Amino acid sequence: MRFSKQDASATNHAADMIIPNAEDYDMDSRPTKLNGGPLQTTDTSVPDSGGRHKRNRSSLDGTKHKDGQWSEENERILMGPYDYMQQHPGKDIRRQLIHAFNAWLKVPPESLTIINRVVAMLHTASLLIDDVEDNSILRRGIPVAHNIFGTAQTINSANYVYFLALQEAQKLNSPTAIDIYTQELLNLHRGQGMDLFWRETLTCPSEDEYLEMVGNKTGGLFRLAVKLMQAQSNTGKDCVSLVNVMGLIFQICDDYLNLSNTTYTKNKGLCEDLTEGKFSFPIIHSIQSDPGNHQLISILKQKTKDEEVKLYATSYMESTGSFAYTRQVVRDLRDRALTLIDEIDSSGNARGDGAMVRAILDKITETTLNEAR
Repeated sequence: MRFSKQDASATNHAADMIIPNAEDYDMDSRPTKLNGGPLQTTDTSVPDSGGRHKRNRSSLDGTKHKDGQWSEENERILMGPYDYMQQHPGKDIRRQLIHAFNAWLKVPPESLTIINRVVAMLHTASLLIDDVEDNSILRRGIPVAHNIFGTAQTINSANYVYFLALQEAQKLNSPTAIDIYTQELLNLHRGQGMDLFWRETLTCPSEDEYLEMVGNKTGGLFRLAVKLMQAQSNTGKDCVSLVNVMGLIFQICDDYLNLSNTTYTKNKGLCEDLTEGKFSFPIIHSIQSDPGNHQLISILKQKTKDEEVKLYATSYMESTGSFAYTRQVVRDLRDRALTLIDEIDSSGNARGDGAMVRAILDKITETTLNEAR
C-alpha cells in the first residue's frame, strides 16, 4: 500500500504510528524498509528460517516499532501456506517447458532465472486458491494447505505471492513484462471464474466453451512464461500458438487421469473431479452424448464421496465412449503440436532445437494414450 504526504498529515492524531513513504519501498526485494530502517531480504521461494527477530513493540501503547522494519518472523507467518506447498514439489513441468523452449529462444540466464521464479510462484499460489475453491482434501499426496493453516490465512498468503511475483517480474526491465503479467493473470481468473460458474450452477458447457476456458486458465501460465521469454529473446521466434495447444493437451490429459489413473488417486483421491462437481472434458462429452440421461449430472450435483457411485459414473462414461473420445482428441492435439514444432524447427537456425519440447509432449501424453480402459 502506498501512502502520500496528504495521507500522513491526515493521521497527525496518531503521531506515534509509522507511516511508510513511497521512496522507502524497494521494488526489487522483500521485505522492504520503512522510514529509512535497515533492509532485510528473504528469498522468494524458500524464506530463510534461521533468522531471529525480536518482537516489535506495539504502536498502540505510544511507542514505535523497535527497529522500524517488517520482521522475518512476520514474513514467515505470511508465507507459511505457500512454503508448506513449496516443500512438497510437483512434477515441475513448467520449469521443464521453460528450459525446453529456451533451446529456441535463447534467453539470457539472468532473465531466465527471473522468469522461472515468477512462473513457479504464480503456479504454487494459484494451487493454494484452487484447493480452497474446490474444497480439495489432498494435493501432491499431502493435506491441502488450508486444512493446515486455515482458509483465510491461505488465501492471504496466495494473494501476497501474486504481488511478490509481480515485483519479481519488474526486474526484467522490459516495457512489456508487466502488460504480459497483467493480461495473463486476467486470463487465468477469467478461466477460473467460468469453471466455478459452471460447477456452482450445474451448467454443462459446450466443448468449445470448455476449451476456451482451458486456454485462459491452464494455458495462461504456459503462455505467460513463453511471452516473457520472447520479450527477452533476440531470435524473433513466435512459440505462442504451440504453447496454447500444449496447454490444452496438459489439461485434457489431467482431466482423463483424474478419472482413470491410480497414481492420481493416491495423490488427490479417487475421481476427485466427481466430488468437486466439475465439468471436465470426458464428463462434458458423456453428458452431451445422451442429453436425456440425467444420471451423470445428478452425480455431479451430489458432489459424492461414495466410491461405488464414482466407479459407476466412470463405467457410465466408458459406455458413452467418452474416454476413447478423449484419447482421440489428445492424439489430434498432439499431432497439431508436432506440426507446430516442425514449423518452428525449420525456421532460421533452429533445426533440431525442438527435441526437448517433443520429449515433454511425449511425457505429457504417454500415460493417457497408452492407457486402455
